[in-house]
This record gives sequence, C-alpha cells and structure tokens, in this order.
Amino acid sequence: MSQKRKAVALISGGLDSMLASRAVMEQGIHVEGINFFTGFCVEGHTHAIRNKETDKPKRNNALWVAEQLGIKLHIIDIIEEYKQVLLNPRHGYGANMNPCLDCKIFMVNKARQWMMEQGFDFIITGEVIGQRPMSQRKQTMPIIAAESGADDLLLRPLCARNLPLTLPEREGWVDRDRLFDFSGRSRKPQMELAKQYGFADYAQPAGGCCFLTDESYSKKLVDLWQARGERDYDLDDVMLLKVGRHIRPRPHFKLIVAREDGEARFMSGYKKDFISMNCASHRGPLVLIDGKADEDDLLLAGRILARYGQGREVEQVEVTIRDRQGVERNIVVTPLPADQLPEDWFV
Repeated sequence: MSQKRKAVALISGGLDSMLASRAVMEQGIHVEGINFFTGFCVEGHTHAIRNKETDKPKRNNALWVAEQLGIKLHIIDIIEEYKQVLLNPRHGYGANMNPCLDCKIFMVNKARQWMMEQGFDFIITGEVIGQRPMSQRKQTMPIIAAESGADDLLLRPLCARNLPLTLPEREGWVDRDRLFDFSGRSRKPQMELAKQYGFADYAQPAGGCCFLTDESYSKKLVDLWQARGERDYDLDDVMLLKVGRHIRPRPHFKLIVAREDGEARFMSGYKKDFISMNCASHRGPLVLIDGKADEDDLLLAGRILARYGQGREVEQVEVTIRDRQGVERNIVVTPLPADQLPEDWFV
C-alpha cells in the first residue's frame, strides 16, 4: 500500500483556507490545521466585546472551520516572535500598518518548521493569485515560497494550475487536474465551490482577518508609538486599541472612552493598570487614562468624559477618579462643549 501523505493547512478562519483544505482532503490526504495567534486577529472574541456586533457569530472562526472540516487544529501563540515582523518588515507595509508579504513568509516558515517536526509532507494555503495587492500577486508567490524555505512543498490548491508544479503534484500525491485555477479579486468561484462542498455558512468572503489592514486601527498604533517615543507594544496595548474612542487632547496622555456597556465591561479589567474615571452624578461611560496626567489634565479629561454622559447639557457633573490602587475621589466639572472638542484630538 502507498504511504498516506499528510499536509498542514494554514487556517485563518476565512473561506479560502477552508476550501483549499477540503480540496486536498478530497484526494485522500490527511490534513491538520495550524493557526498562528499574533494578537491582531479579527476574531469572535473581539466581536463579542461590543453589543453592536450581535449579528456576528461569537466564535473563533479558525476553530469553527476546523470543526466543519473535521480536522485537528493547532493554535500557536507567536505574539513575541511576530513583533519583529511588524516592526521591521523587509518588504515594507501595505496601505496601512500591514506587513502582509513578510507576515505570509513568516507564517509559512513557521508552518514548515512544524511540518518537519511533526513528520508531515507539505503545506497548504488558501492563497489566490491577484486577490490581495501585496502578498497574493504572481510576482510575490515565488518570493513567499523561497524566503520561507518551503519552496515546492508549498501547495496553493485554489490557484495551483496557474503556478509551476509543486513536489506533491510531481510525485502524484495530489492530482493537479483536480485542483483549481482561480485568480483575481472576485470571490464568486470560491462561493460556487463552497456550495458544491456543502458549506452554507462561512466567514464573510471579502473580510480581512487582521486589524493591521484597518486604517483607523493602524493610526492608533502609530499614535501609541509616537506618544511613548518607542516602537514597541504588548498584548494589552493590542487589545485596548480595538475598543473605545481614543482621544488625545495633549501629547502626553489620552483618554480611552467606552462606547457602550460591552466595551465598559471589557475595559474594567484594566482598572489596576490605568487611572480610570466615570460620572458619579449622571450615567456616563468608563474612561481609562493612558499616559502621565497631572491635575489639570485630569480636569480636562473629566470635562471630556462629562461630554459623553447624560449630563452633557447640565451646568456641572460630578466625576469619580480612581487611581491604580483603587483609591477614589470626586471632582466637579463643567461638560466640555462640542465645539471645543477638535477633530484632531481623535486618534
């Protein structure tokens, strides 16, 4: 009997990686998934923070995809290793702070290492030529294969027939004629294939899976670095940039203002790490103060906070200030008028 070949698939949680995995499984290959957690992933835990996201499934899409495929998924934390990819991308950034090409090279390389350690034979990705402007172009596909060290052990089932033969195809592990020749940004071929495979529910086909592609998020990250005078971050920074209004009235501090109860509950977990504020006399949002704020700064922050509470139209609002040790004191402020809240304060 011939040896049963094994492939590891990069599973993002999107439609493409699900289809690519299924296409190879259809040929009798044993497939297991691998998902790399960078901290910047757009996933169910992020959607679950905000009440307005109630129409979205509260799930980790990578785990959900693995369940639909009936395969084992290995989730690997690469937060610390990924820093160098983000901070010093050899191939630069995309439209925002997304180092897409370096990111793909890094992840395929990690998958290659895992493949060798676990005795697997080749790697699967859901890449499609022309789908993404930075990392999924015909010119960059060979770069990813070469610089990751995967070379011809990297199979892209959805566009394989547009690319040179890989080792799994040459050796007959997979039949090239049963792979696909998708290209371009249209997702109609993938959606039709999903229908053929019986996948009726999947993550939004055109949706990104990384906050670094988001202009607003990238702006907040750059602002954080500028304020701190260094390009560094930790997981708490990554998470807090995903929630709240970020308002920087002065260079040395900013407010993170909860926009709804879901965000307030999430931000409450950081009260021991930041000075926090809330309205005592009226209903209003929770605010975290990031940076070094003196008494005058806290007074201004209190006025901004009052602007977002139900006492915005009254003469005075009582605000509670809580330090990192949980010691509280109250101040009375006049809500800041809307015309005194400049647009350039909003990060």
